[in-house]
Amino acid sequence: MTRFKELCIDTARGGPELGRFWAAATGCTYVEGTSPGDPGAVVGDEEGMGLALCPVPEEKTVKNRVHLDLHAASVDSLLALGATRAPGYGGDPWTVLLDPEGNELCAFVRDGALPAYLGYELTVDSRDPEAQARWWASVFGVEARTSEKAYWFVPGVPGMPLESFVFDPVPEPKSVKNRIHWDVYGDVAELVGRGATVLDEQPRWTVLADPEGNEFCVFPSANLWPTDPA
Repeated sequence: MTRFKELCIDTARGGPELGRFWAAATGCTYVEGTSPGDPGAVVGDEEGMGLALCPVPEEKTVKNRVHLDLHAASVDSLLALGATRAPGYGGDPWTVLLDPEGNELCAFVRDGALPAYLGYELTVDSRDPEAQARWWASVFGVEARTSEKAYWFVPGVPGMPLESFVFDPVPEPKSVKNRIHWDVYGDVAELVGRGATVLDEQPRWTVLADPEGNEFCVFPSANLWPTDPA
């Protein structure tokens, strides 16, 4: 069975500023890198709460096709951590912000006590949200659902501490590599048989793309947390 492992985010600025922001924004801990060029990582109480930082040479240039939604005490609390307001958004029951490297995130302000882990949902822009949701639901062995607002979502993903995997309708196709992607434990041959495409093979993982081209990395199912947390 395929199981969610963690999220990954590209960083063009070394990592610490981005890592400290996301650690505080999610209620996790930033762990500094141990060697030159190592950007460190965001670590939570469960592996799925983690956020691996991936060094890349290029800065963000287009709107993120994948973003994280957060529970928040207030918008100001995230602004104090280093977020900025995204221009051109308004009128929704959430606030669109940018992290220190310009990646979009949505803040859902909650009344009362917040959970220890502040991640809420993982949202993916999709040309065909129903097909995407059904594909990923079948991969994870759970059920896709929809709402009156035209988006589809997949709750109960194994290993994912977020409430659901959301697929939001957009008119434009994917055009560049996603700056945020997710890793899973699973079987490459099985996923390819379901319609994924192999993009790259590394010694410890394989990079695949889902039917709309979203990158994700597959680790062998035997390498489970905490024996192989990287």
